[in-house]
Amino acid sequence: MASDLWSKTREAAKTKIDDSAEALNELSQQIWSHPELNFEEHKSHKFLTDFFEKEGFEVTRNYHLETAFKATYGSDAGVHVCVICEYDALPEIGHACGHNLIAECGAGAGLGIKAALEREETPIGRVTVLGTPAEEAGGGKIDLINAGAFEGIDIAMMAHPFPNNVSRPMIIAVARMIISYSGVASHASTCPWEGVNALDAAVMCYNNISVMRQQLKPEWRVHGIFSKGGAKPNIIPEEAELTYYLRAPTQEELSQLKKKIVGCTEGAAVATGCKCSVTDLRGYANLITNPTMASIYEKEAGDMGVVFDKEGGSGSTDMGDVSYVVPSIHPFYYMGTTAANHSRPFTAAAGAPEAQAPTLIQAKSMALTALEIMKPGNEDVLASVKKDFACQMNGTMA
Repeated sequence: MASDLWSKTREAAKTKIDDSAEALNELSQQIWSHPELNFEEHKSHKFLTDFFEKEGFEVTRNYHLETAFKATYGSDAGVHVCVICEYDALPEIGHACGHNLIAECGAGAGLGIKAALEREETPIGRVTVLGTPAEEAGGGKIDLINAGAFEGIDIAMMAHPFPNNVSRPMIIAVARMIISYSGVASHASTCPWEGVNALDAAVMCYNNISVMRQQLKPEWRVHGIFSKGGAKPNIIPEEAELTYYLRAPTQEELSQLKKKIVGCTEGAAVATGCKCSVTDLRGYANLITNPTMASIYEKEAGDMGVVFDKEGGSGSTDMGDVSYVVPSIHPFYYMGTTAANHSRPFTAAAGAPEAQAPTLIQAKSMALTALEIMKPGNEDVLASVKKDFACQMNGTMA
């Protein structure tokens, strides 16, 4: 009898998501049609908070950050589940990472969990949908971690559109840096010998790093641009600048990689007589996928027809930092295109009708994963989640 009742609770979650399909699609389209850069997501913030208020959540706008929010429902007794929404876009190419779908997926999962909680006579927990701005290099989740937004939360989850389905993606750590060179300006024709060319130093640094790629591990990534290169051709550039991202599977490997890159920067300075400085920007930790949570998610999504690939990833996200604070999953899901993230074709696909069915499946999969952990009598499941997390943080789990 209890099993039948719980089956109806699960069905209530799925039914609510299906019944909300049109509203969820409208929410996604609103965000997709108004792409906003990190920490500037004012329209998306309003779209989402209005949506959750209408659905009966207790909503806190401007939650620690101007464009963050918290929408919550349930009891302090039981398991506290956090579902995460992202909604910032990329410069020039809009929602080329599909954050409008991440927001839709998170919103749908939140609705499903709330519908299930409403069926239970005895409180079994709380769902919080957390709106996290500025994933694209701004690190909004890190600000929220520092502000205490994840305190009291038992598990966190989100799902990200991708060219294929990957339940346990390799999401690697990233360090970001600005490499600056200072030289001496002079007329490039009448007295170039009096100048010290900062652009030459920057070019040499770029070439040093490019040559070094042969000695980098296959999992390591280094990519950069020239962000400053001089004012006019007839002036020896006295200032030049590069911006680089470095990525590696772990923080320890990232430290090794960074040491090599700094050597390249210093060598270019010595060779050209320029001064060099390296400014560190905000980086992200690698993702630690919780095995117990991932196994539950794989079963729930698999039961709805999702077929997973074994490997995929190598990008970076501030969800990695969350995974060091709260047991987490961050699966990737195929949403209708094999185009790469951060491309214009991916932008188009993120707003296409074909993205809707797989996004709703992900919303249901996350909702049912949360409910399995919240289920009365399943206290051993949450204990397993927490044991996994403790082992991972202590370095005793591969």
